[in-house]
Amino acid sequence: MRHHTTTVVALLTAAGFLFSAFPAATAADVAAAPTGVTIPKGYRNWQVVAPSQRDDKDEIRVILGNNIAMKALRAKQLPFPDGAILAKLAWKRVKSAEFDKTFVPGEPQRIEFMEKNAKKYAATGGWGFGRFVDGAPADEKQHATCWPCHEANVKGNDFVFTRYAP
Repeated sequence: MRHHTTTVVALLTAAGFLFSAFPAATAADVAAAPTGVTIPKGYRNWQVVAPSQRDDKDEIRVILGNNIAMKALRAKQLPFPDGAILAKLAWKRVKSAEFDKTFVPGEPQRIEFMEKNAKKYAATGGWGFGRFVDGAPADEKQHATCWPCHEANVKGNDFVFTRYAP
């Protein structure tokens, strides 16, 4: 029994040394989109604003909101207050193996964020946009497509496509 305990302790110690070789991410390590928007810590714990589907991209999406965004959505408050952040998680749409007439999320495509800061992002309706693929920000050319689309299509909803689904 003593031999097994010694072996287990040695393996755990070795594992600790191996994992300590990977640097822990710090705020300075978080890659920012060309707009300065970063992936907010804990966004996967935010509440669901609404699901969506985009047939032309064959995607299923879920839009999440931080507490500030959710409070504004529930109160039907427009424009959104500074500090509101919306996240869009997008997956390829695939047929369910269990239920023939159903689609489910497949491979993740990207995550996108809209961050409200009226002064910092005055030129883009008060919103900063961030698009990330595999945790890395998309290039400036891709980011340049966000604002024109929002400006052209959803000016009357503070430039936000998604409506709250209670």
